[in-house]
Amino acid sequence: MKAKKTNKKFDFKVFTDTGPKKKSDYGWDVDITKMLDYSSAVAVLGFSLILSILRTFDVRVETARVMVSAPVLALVTTHVLCINFYKLYYGWNMIVCVAMGVAQLFLWARWAAVSRHPSNWKLWVVVIASGLAMLLEIYDFPPYGGYFDAHSIWHLATVLLTILWWSFIRDDVEFRTSSLLKKSKTKAK
Repeated sequence: MKAKKTNKKFDFKVFTDTGPKKKSDYGWDVDITKMLDYSSAVAVLGFSLILSILRTFDVRVETARVMVSAPVLALVTTHVLCINFYKLYYGWNMIVCVAMGVAQLFLWARWAAVSRHPSNWKLWVVVIASGLAMLLEIYDFPPYGGYFDAHSIWHLATVLLTILWWSFIRDDVEFRTSSLLKKSKTKAK
């Protein structure tokens, strides 16, 4: 009887496996740290999605901001409650996170395409590199030379992308503040 051929490029267990069910040698409860990791990731992605929608479509009216934010907050809250108090479906969690991540990358790319922001290039680098880094999280590979696997490279990439993203945010705050100050000075005259 011939053995079934396995797909070496992509591990389909990633969409059904719930991860380890054991305590760590260091005394950390793996289930608790896993839930905190997944919950915080969903919360950050949800907040970033709200921000990307508000910024891309220049939503300034407070009631419209609430109408945009409420469904995303409801989705994030329901998902976090589900994975923490019902059952953690790792695959469903990955699908939700990837969907929110891809949606916000497309929204930020659209904003960068029409914006005349002086630090636009930083945003483009973050959008493109984040999309590539997301592939490391989706398409896992075993440790290369016994040292670096896709997940560890993903974490390294997120540190570098966070530094560049923060740099863009700082530039954006300075740009928006100077624009508002110029508008207020011209109105005062």
